[in-house]
Amino acid sequence: MRQTQLFIRTKKDAPKDEVSRNAQLLIRAGFIHKEMAGVYSFLPLGLRTLNKIIQVIREEMNAVGGQEVLLASLQDKEPWEKTDRWDDEKVGVWFKTKLKNGTDLGLAVTHEEPMTRMMTQHISSYRDLPALTYHFQTKFRNETRAKSGIMRMREFLMKDLYSFARTQEEHDTLYASLKEAYKKVFKRVGLGEVTYPTFASGGMFSKYSEEFQTVSDAGEDIIYVDEASGQALNTEVLNDEVLNDLGLKRENLVEKKSIEVGNIFSLGTKFSSPLGLTYKNEKGESLPVIMGSYGIGPARVMGTIVEILSDENGLVWPESVAPFRVHLLSLNADEKAEEIYTALSGAGIEVLYDDRDMSAGEKFTESDLLGIPYRVVVGKRSLVSGKAEVKKRTENESQEIAFDDLISFFK
Repeated sequence: MRQTQLFIRTKKDAPKDEVSRNAQLLIRAGFIHKEMAGVYSFLPLGLRTLNKIIQVIREEMNAVGGQEVLLASLQDKEPWEKTDRWDDEKVGVWFKTKLKNGTDLGLAVTHEEPMTRMMTQHISSYRDLPALTYHFQTKFRNETRAKSGIMRMREFLMKDLYSFARTQEEHDTLYASLKEAYKKVFKRVGLGEVTYPTFASGGMFSKYSEEFQTVSDAGEDIIYVDEASGQALNTEVLNDEVLNDLGLKRENLVEKKSIEVGNIFSLGTKFSSPLGLTYKNEKGESLPVIMGSYGIGPARVMGTIVEILSDENGLVWPESVAPFRVHLLSLNADEKAEEIYTALSGAGIEVLYDDRDMSAGEKFTESDLLGIPYRVVVGKRSLVSGKAEVKKRTENESQEIAFDDLISFFK
């Protein structure tokens, strides 16, 4: 992609009303546009990164047997009434509306009810189980607070997967496989070393759950980490009963602020029983399906990466989710830079080519702000030496690589 053709406009300063670091940097770098408090649009660079995070999640969900579907965001109130979650006093973050004929509708806060109701048409026998279905779909939550940028939005994309099992033992096996898949996701997006499975309250879903919490001073949660075991507890469930169940000892726990980046729930028959999701076993007996729910917000993960990895100069993207792998800068050496751009792109290497007529200082500053993993500079000195200056975004020193060796270097 040539930067002269890219739909982007960077800014020296973020909006004065934006307090979160992730939103400040993403707005300045031209990755997102703020529509209103808690509502953001994704611009080309931001969408490229968001889609890469989505793809990492998709690959790990598929690897454990998940099948992708896409359910609607408009919600029929009937299944929600059956599970006693339509009432605003029970679930206080609903956005609701009406059809012209007066029919009540909700804008999805989550998808347990519609997914469960749909599965009544697909599950009838033990032979239909186990099953894992997931989707990436927009959720709407009428949040009281919206001060954390893209980490807490009123309209956001969520990956939610649902597991359907015959027995508790079968569910436990599925649950364990999803827990490991989540660990792989966070490792691949660059958050693995500071993200902990965390025992927590189940909120509107179940009595207890496990959250994946990333340690950060920007976090809204308080967790207690046992660094030796790699496990943690949310402050809301810090009690002796739970400690005894996480084989954890109170003296081993270290208090930390954190950001919730994912969660997994054992639902039992909380949704299958009221919505009639049953199966017939080998004896012909009708039994309720055992369920689980597993959520990750791709944009929330994206915002967390910014909070954790950015520095004083701007964004810093892991290669797995960066919008481009290479930022190629021409400093009055356009002909050679064009050759390199064509060669790298032809080799399947994602390149953003800064072909604009700007000073070196302006290009370097903006390159740091965008946070692309590698910067390749081609200038007059390069034409003499036959080498480009290559600098990794996370390193201070650059190295010189011969023009002919650039493809093999990045391969």
